[in-house]
Amino acid sequence: MDTEIGDNIISVDLWTKHNGAGSNLSYTDGDGFGQSVSIPNDSQRNIIHGNQSEVAQLPLYLMFNSDSLISIVAYACLMFLAAVGNLTVFITLFRNRHRRSRVNMFIMHLAIADMEVTFVMIPIEISWHSTVQWLAGDASCRLLAFCRAFGFYLSSFILVAISLDRYFAIIHPLSMQDADKRAKIMLGISWCLAMVCSIPQSVIFHLEHHPEYFWYTQCVTYHFFPSDAHELAYNLFNFTAVYAMPLVVITMSYSFIIWEITKKTKQSREETTSINETTSRGTSCLRRSGVGNIERARIRTLKMTVMIVLFFVICWTPYYVISAWFWFDSESAKKVDSKIQRAMFLLAVSNSCINPVVYGMFTTTFRREMRKCGCWFKNQLYRTGTSSSKALAIHGMPHFHQPRRLSGL
Repeated sequence: MDTEIGDNIISVDLWTKHNGAGSNLSYTDGDGFGQSVSIPNDSQRNIIHGNQSEVAQLPLYLMFNSDSLISIVAYACLMFLAAVGNLTVFITLFRNRHRRSRVNMFIMHLAIADMEVTFVMIPIEISWHSTVQWLAGDASCRLLAFCRAFGFYLSSFILVAISLDRYFAIIHPLSMQDADKRAKIMLGISWCLAMVCSIPQSVIFHLEHHPEYFWYTQCVTYHFFPSDAHELAYNLFNFTAVYAMPLVVITMSYSFIIWEITKKTKQSREETTSINETTSRGTSCLRRSGVGNIERARIRTLKMTVMIVLFFVICWTPYYVISAWFWFDSESAKKVDSKIQRAMFLLAVSNSCINPVVYGMFTTTFRREMRKCGCWFKNQLYRTGTSSSKALAIHGMPHFHQPRRLSGL
């Protein structure tokens, strides 16, 4: 069963990837070689390995090409944006850690998960697109597979933890005395589950040699699953763990939250209209004002978390739709343009860039830190320019002024 999605030899499918090796394997146009070939025997391998110059040149789709360059540029842009945003979020929250906000604690761990994608997964993808084949060996192949999945698992599980924390805060406010302890437990479970769910990736992915160009190696899943049914089951497990299960839990949690807020808002309006004018009116107004501020803060926090979850759905749904299409009907799915397939995966990865932006929309401290970073960067540019000007003045560069004198200006 062909489940690969992607351009050339680089599959954007996180979970399984066939493109690269096999005995009598018919390869697909997107990732394979379009024909059934057999793995050479030992003597043939020695001849091929020792006389690579005599072997026909690799096809274009097995080498670095324009599609590879486009992918590298796209990943580099995502890496820059995600690095700036997530580092600013992390620094902002770290500096304000004395506030002991559970939401801030969750957002910090979400930023850490996004930074794992930013500084581990994306650089590896850039390197892989640069070399096209896998040159780092079997151990690195397995480590890559673990790292590619870990950040996405962790992000999903932390989003689930955030939604559950908001659920308990609004639906069961009397249980908030143990809220900090519960939040730490949920975060610990999120990290442990992400590690456990990512371990199979390091077992399934391994190094394989191309059956026709034996020196050409790739990090793939081929030869691991005993049947197509086993592979489909594994893909569905990952789909459920990373996307479907979190989506169901998050949707249910926020549905209950919205229902509860609607009910409380209605009750509050009824109570307000029934309050009589008394001599203690000023005191009651102050009390209601204080409660109103707390409620507004809760609503703002709820809006922020809902936006984070909404963008998670927007970014990941197209990728899993096309993935499911490949899993169940690969023949028709192969007709989808490879550029669209790459765009779907890049959209999923871009979720790591969007989370900091959403956080910044609802947090004044984040915007303040961003302004500080911008001022620091401007100051560095100014200092660099000033230092360069001083250096020119000290060393004396008459030829810069000479044209003015010669032209009579």
